[in-house]
This record gives sequence, structure tokens and C-alpha cells, in this order.
Amino acid sequence: MWVKQRILRLMLVCLIVPVFGRAETTVQKPNILVILTDQQSAKMMSCAGNSFVWTPNIDQLSAEGIRFTRAYATNPVCVPSRFSLMTSRMPSDIGMEGNGHQKNHVSESILNSSIGSLFSNAGYETVYSGKMHLTGADSENGYENPLAYGFHKYITPNDKEGRESSVEACVDFLKNKGEKPFLLVASLINPHDICYLPLLDWAKAENKKNPYPNEKANRLISELLKLQEGMSKNDFVEKYCPPLPDNFAIPNGELPSFTSNHTSSYIGWARRNYSESDWRIYRFLYARLTEIVDRQIGQLLDALKKSGLEENTLVVFTSDHGDQDASHRLGLKTFLYEESANIPLVLKYPGKIRKGVLNAENLVSNGLDLLPTLCDYAEIETPHGLKGKSLKSLAAEYASSGWRKSLVVETGNARLLVMENQMKYMIETCDDDKQNCRHEMLFDLKSDPGEVKNLASVKIYEKLLREGRKQLQAWYAIK
Repeated sequence: MWVKQRILRLMLVCLIVPVFGRAETTVQKPNILVILTDQQSAKMMSCAGNSFVWTPNIDQLSAEGIRFTRAYATNPVCVPSRFSLMTSRMPSDIGMEGNGHQKNHVSESILNSSIGSLFSNAGYETVYSGKMHLTGADSENGYENPLAYGFHKYITPNDKEGRESSVEACVDFLKNKGEKPFLLVASLINPHDICYLPLLDWAKAENKKNPYPNEKANRLISELLKLQEGMSKNDFVEKYCPPLPDNFAIPNGELPSFTSNHTSSYIGWARRNYSESDWRIYRFLYARLTEIVDRQIGQLLDALKKSGLEENTLVVFTSDHGDQDASHRLGLKTFLYEESANIPLVLKYPGKIRKGVLNAENLVSNGLDLLPTLCDYAEIETPHGLKGKSLKSLAAEYASSGWRKSLVVETGNARLLVMENQMKYMIETCDDDKQNCRHEMLFDLKSDPGEVKNLASVKIYEKLLREGRKQLQAWYAIK
């Protein structure tokens, strides 16, 4: 009898242990918070060594995770870049070169394999807040529609720019999170308001009607520039404004489209008419707007921590593109120089990503690589045929064999190839099927980080020029 009882107990243990073992190894899906700023260059952070701006919250996020310094947008303009961030596709896949193509059609297959759709189908609560600038949705809902990209909710219908009320909506969501894991995209407007300074100056100088009026942006600019009231312009500039950048000069042999595409616009007007003092005021304002969005990022991170969600949340911080910030006598975006194309990218996931890691080696595309990375961490199958790669291995190991050797960035009428050896090759493209127009630029970022010396006409660099052409042709399959 005793033997029978012992055998029964052993059988019961054998039945129970596997059940409890499975429960103990059940993996909890991570929450995901994507913080997206607008028009923030990679160097516009104090943790990047910029002494003219103070970003303590971004700095802290970087100290608790990994920061990629060689991260690039797919296209340094809002709508094309955001299309890529949602889909892991190059903007040219749908014929998009700039914001003017914001209503280009996006196929159902692309929309159904976008970030919102993939995570919604995997059981996530998918939420979008703030600035959209998304393209290709159906005509019924218009192109400004995160729901077309699979998100369950757009929680800021009264703030489509991503200002303070969007931050408040995200904080409220984090405080009242439901049972499901979430994917929350917090899309914030600044430091994009810098666009309105040269726009206002151009309209006033040319006695023209402002084609892009924005009362909130104009009010914020006026508030930030109140500091100069009661002072002469010169005194204000000398006391408060950053100096001109070292690469203030225009490079020889600049691609024609960098000038021609903006000849009649306020961007071209500022390049021709802004004084050195005007550019320094521009830089002052750009820094202050960046500090505003840093404080908003701090609110989001504080809410995440207070809600008890921090330990199981992957946080991604990046921007859709940068700003020239007076480099090469330019403001705003759309250019292939580092200030426009090189963007911040930080990942934090407690216990899963090492703290304080600086990856200055691997070439990363936030537009191509965001979707595969999020899917990898959430254990969601990544759609086949994408050029993007998951950053999970880099975040865990710092380096990864087999990583890409070059990366492509697009803009209207020009293409950029960023190479592993820190060379940058740019080429003008014709309007007719992207044939080579042979206007080229080549920079060595090791010896010339400001991209002042165009090496395209230097004979010893002919081999690199040929290699740049070859790699771009392979990327686009053009002759």
C-alpha cells in the first residue's frame, strides 16, 4: 500500500511540474514607447557634446541605454521620413521625393504590414499621439490618418501638431494603461517651429502673405525672443547667441538642386539675405525649441516611471530629420548634409539593453530599422523583403558581424550613399528615370566632419567615386 501511494505521488509531481514550469517561463511582452521629435539633428543634444543646448532628459535616456551616432533618416523631410518609420520602406518605393508627394498612394499590402497593423494583430494596444504627416490613406479618411496604418486609437484629435496637450494625453494614457501590452507613438512637434522664423522674416522683407501661418508657433517664437527686448541686436547676439558653425561656408561644387530647388522659397531667401547675426539668432532659437521638447520628453519618461511601467518598456527616441542650423548658410531640412540627414537614435530597455553604450560604428537607418527592431523585441514576425535590420543584436553586443557596409538617403533630385569608412557620396539625379547627371560630391567625414571640402574632382578619389556610383546603381537597379 505504501509503495502504491509513493508511486501515485511521484506521478502527480510529474504531472504538476511541467505545468508550473511553463507558467514560470512565460515571457511577458514588452510595452513600447516611441518618442519622435521633429527636425532634431543628431548633434542637438548636450550628450552629443553640444554646449549651446541643454537636454538633461535625453542625456539621461542615453545614459540608461544605447545611442547610435551614425543613424540617418531615409529622406530628410517630414512626410517621406515618417512613411518610412511606419513601414520600413524607402519613400521612393511609392514615388515619394518630398512633402509635395504627401498624397501618393500606399498599397493595402504596405499598410497591412506597417507597425500599427503588425502590433495590433499581435494583440497590442496601438496608440498614436501628436503630429502625423502620414501619406497614402484612403480618400475617405485623408492622408493624415494613423488608423490607416493599423493603430487602434489617435488620442489627440484636437492637437494634430504634437504640442503640450499631446504630451498630457500620453501621460494620461500611461497612468491608465489597460491589461494589454501597448505600442505608443508620441509624435512631438519641436524643434520644428524653427521653420517659422525665416518664413516670418521672408514674408516681412518681401511684403508677401505668409503661406504657412501658424499662430501657436509664431507666439512661441515671440516669447522666446523676448529676451532681446530693450537690447540692441548686436548686444543680444554677442551675449546670448551661439557662434556661427565651423562649416558656415558653402562647399565648392555643391549639387545644383541644393540651390535651385529653393531659389524662390524662404529657405533660399534666408541663404542669400541672412546676415551672420541673423544666423546666430536662428541658432539661439533652435536650441531653445530643442530644450522645450526635451522637457516634454522628461514628462513622458517621468509618467512611465511613476506608472510602474519602466522596467518592462522598450523606449525608442529618434527624429524624422535634422536641421542645417546655419551650416553651409542654410536653415531647415531637405539637404543631404549631416545636419539634415544624421538624426538622434536612442534605445532603452532595462535589463535587456546595456546602459551608457555609444555605438559610433554601425550605419543605422531609423526609417528602415525601426519596424524590424520593434518586431524583434516583441517576438513578432517581420515581413519579408524589407531592407531594414533589427538593432537588437547591436544593442546587446555593440557590434554585429554581417552588418551593412553602406546606407542610402534620398531627397528630391539627389541621392546619398553613406559608407562604412565614413566617406559620403552624393549625386544629382535627373527627373527622367533617375539617370546619372554626373553632378557629384564626395566628403571624408574623418578629416572633414563639416563637409566643407568636396573631393569629387580630386584624382586620387576616382576609385571611391566609381564605388559610390556602383553601390547606388545596385540599390536602385539603375544604369
